Amino acid sequence: MITVILIEPENPGNTGAILRSMKNFDFKSIILVNPQFDINDETLRHRAKWAADMIKKVKIVKYNLKKIRKDFDYLVATTAKLGTDYNLLRTPITAEQFADKISKINKKTKIGIVIGREGPGLNNEEIKMCDFTVTIPASKKYGTMNISHATTLILYEIFKKQETENIISHITPISLKEKEQIQKMIEQTLKKMYFATEEKKETQRLLWQKILGKSLLSKREAYALMGFLKKIK
Repeated sequence: MITVILIEPENPGNTGAILRSMKNFDFKSIILVNPQFDINDETLRHRAKWAADMIKKVKIVKYNLKKIRKDFDYLVATTAKLGTDYNLLRTPITAEQFADKISKINKKTKIGIVIGREGPGLNNEEIKMCDFTVTIPASKKYGTMNISHATTLILYEIFKKQETENIISHITPISLKEKEQIQKMIEQTLKKMYFATEEKKETQRLLWQKILGKSLLSKREAYALMGFLKKIK
């Protein structure tokens, strides 16, 4: 189950265009976090065109991403602002790689695709709350896309992959609860290790969070990892 999550969208036209793209590619779940316009805005309805019925499916929430976290097994950040290999927060996979990964898992897994603000996008704290980051490769001269265009490309990549029957799509990746258990065990292990600074320890925490997110571990893999961590402990 994939949900599009728009953080503080400002332009109703962009949201309408996203609703249209969602209908094009058979996506039905969308959340607006603190939208800066009225959901009945005529521009939104006009841009949605024949997907205007999707407006009824929009869920509006007034709280922040942190409270949404508990409702999803995986939260996926999107960004055009990339970092170097040393910037773990902004070391992404491509939209095509993302689509390939989730095409191989059970569709009951709850995945939220988090789309940032029209101007600044997602901030570092919001990206940190997500399991991993996805980007769309674009020109180095101008790599930032309109949020409706970016969302359309991501949804298209997912749709294209999921239309092909996959013989391993029955495999269910670990849920949020199991990821939290592994992270707890990693934290217990880190506490017993010596680090020259707290910043170096925090880097390890963040590294493991992103590894767990990107891996989409199966339950068998997860329990094998838990067993390994228990032996280290």
